[in-house]
Amino acid sequence: MEYMKAAIELAKKGAGYVSPNPMVGAVIVKNNRIIGKGYHMKYGEAHAEVNAIESCTESPKGAEMYVTLEPCSHYGKTPPCAERIVKEGIKKVYVGSLDTNPKVSSKGIEILKNAGIEVTTGVMEEECKAINPIFFKYIEKHMPYTVLKSAVTLDGKIAAYTGNSKWVTGEEARGIVHIMRHQLKGIMVGINTVLADDPLLTCRIENGVDPVKIIVDSKLKIPLYANALKGECIIGTTGDCDREKKEKLERMGVRMITTHSKGKVDLKELMQKLAEMKIDSILLEGGGTLNYSMLSEGLVDKAVFFIAPKIIGGKDAKTSVEGRGIELMSNAIDLVNTEIKKIGNDIMIYGDVKNVYRDN
Repeated sequence: MEYMKAAIELAKKGAGYVSPNPMVGAVIVKNNRIIGKGYHMKYGEAHAEVNAIESCTESPKGAEMYVTLEPCSHYGKTPPCAERIVKEGIKKVYVGSLDTNPKVSSKGIEILKNAGIEVTTGVMEEECKAINPIFFKYIEKHMPYTVLKSAVTLDGKIAAYTGNSKWVTGEEARGIVHIMRHQLKGIMVGINTVLADDPLLTCRIENGVDPVKIIVDSKLKIPLYANALKGECIIGTTGDCDREKKEKLERMGVRMITTHSKGKVDLKELMQKLAEMKIDSILLEGGGTLNYSMLSEGLVDKAVFFIAPKIIGGKDAKTSVEGRGIELMSNAIDLVNTEIKKIGNDIMIYGDVKNVYRDN
């Protein structure tokens, strides 16, 4: 349906700006003509339905609305969209997917129907749901949606045996990574990555939004001058960390999450606390140890690998997933819904991590 397709494309424009809200697009049609369209542009600002109404070139009374997600029914940062639709006299609303947020959960549909508005749900439902995997996991599981990204050579290395890693992939692939940094709320690395590379972990695209930096550092080895501490930063640590250094970091403006564990950070607890801080999505750019731990605990939703046509060898060269490893090939962590793309000279393969919710 062309009008819902247009609403979906509008919704995608909100990527990186609306977190932790969903991306939503809306189109208003009257006499088979689009008279208004809008999308949720920024968290805390007007929703898609309101932006569409206010863009109308003529009165929306008697018109039809196509919206990718059920209109909200509650007062939050903005008034309920369902009530605004009723007020404007729109006669029919086509809804893509229902909102599983308990604050909404069909209440928006109920408001519309009680006002005599005809409502059709499930219009291009799968396509509309596919826009917001982050939102649905965050709302339903109270956990961040996590994407593991790694760049490897043909022989599976992320760096030479010397530690040198600039650059595994080409400029085009690195550009996509910066788009991912813009689209996801946080970026997570382990302390070894910070010590080895001193990365900035910023988004280097025009009008891009820098992700919140999340460092897993059980002993607080991070240098106080590290690049990762510039800007918004969260450190996940343990109860037996260096208390004096923790206080110094807090005075610098670093937010600390201390998990109830000794030795290693409890990653599941860390993720739960990040969700409580409205971190709804994470780009995991960890080294082999952190990547393995996140995968083995069922905390990764999607994996994106960039494979460069290079061979460097080295039995001591680092790989993207290390740890103990999987004992049997039959127990390997599978990706489903996989896609493959050629990016410059590199190959990008990505998919959903199978059974990701088994422990969540």
